Amino acid sequence: MTASAPLRIGILGAANIARHFTAAVAGSPAVDVVAVASRELATAEAFAARHAIPSALAGYAALLADPEVEAIYNPLPNSLHAEWSIRALEAGKHVLCEKPIAVTADDARAMFAAAERSGRLLFEAFPYRSQPQTLAAARLVVEGAIGRPRLIQAAFGFPMANPANIRLDPELGGGALLDAGSYPVSLIRLFAGALPQRVTALAHWSPRGVDMTLVANMRFADGLMAQAACSFGTGVYRRAVLAGEDGTLSTDFRNHLTVAEPGVLEVSRGGWEPRNEAITFPPTDGFRAEAEAFAAAVRCGPTAWNGIGTAESIEVMQMLDAIIASARSDGLPIAL
Repeated sequence: MTASAPLRIGILGAANIARHFTAAVAGSPAVDVVAVASRELATAEAFAARHAIPSALAGYAALLADPEVEAIYNPLPNSLHAEWSIRALEAGKHVLCEKPIAVTADDARAMFAAAERSGRLLFEAFPYRSQPQTLAAARLVVEGAIGRPRLIQAAFGFPMANPANIRLDPELGGGALLDAGSYPVSLIRLFAGALPQRVTALAHWSPRGVDMTLVANMRFADGLMAQAACSFGTGVYRRAVLAGEDGTLSTDFRNHLTVAEPGVLEVSRGGWEPRNEAITFPPTDGFRAEAEAFAAAVRCGPTAWNGIGTAESIEVMQMLDAIIASARSDGLPIAL
């Protein structure tokens, strides 16, 4: 297979996010969706017909056995990420797995161990991480544009109106933290460059026991402090502010940039009379950006990947584990 040949991807399941992914990569010279599998053949056939995918298969195992499929995109419910990603790797497929990579850090470690054993690549799909907006922000921080980071605040919230949504099912790895919250937590880990020393969190819980709104505070060894917030009960809100010793950086760290809503990175340098700059970025679909980076990594080597790396994915899961454990302890009451 030549480096220029499109990567032949099969999709596990016909979830809504799979539809967005497939539409985004249509026409890409680097990626070709060649098959889709669902538990019901009729569902796979309908999905394939809508997106002009040549092969529809009954059952996920059939997709892993398909010799035409080189790599798997795994958008299954969170609770199925580890099982089917490991099975795909053992079947000789590269895997791009939707965030969060798993529901626990131990599962994430098992997944990356399977990738190491199989000699295949496993990456976690965070579309915003392959966006030029995020790449530029990370570069500015490394270059010292705002000095040493001292405070990070990142949040992502949106309304969840459908009680049947799988994000509200505790058996499927539901909850605001593992869904919306994985974004601000991963962004904090990106800019901090390390695990926090200590985490404290509080949450509001649904009757079924999933977190609907959660706020977590983190302290790092170098004195950096960070706060992540997430919710299934707000208007759509996605924003991060990184304050350094010499300035600030603000971003909406969105997955997708459009002509109507281009990415804007606000940079402020200096003290009480700062120099302000707004950097804009061209329309970019995050699904396509990450898929093409994934294809480049498979064809040319893992250094072509511009998203979240192995150690970082595991550390984000460690952070998520610690946050949910702290939230379940419910903090300290205030005496009335």
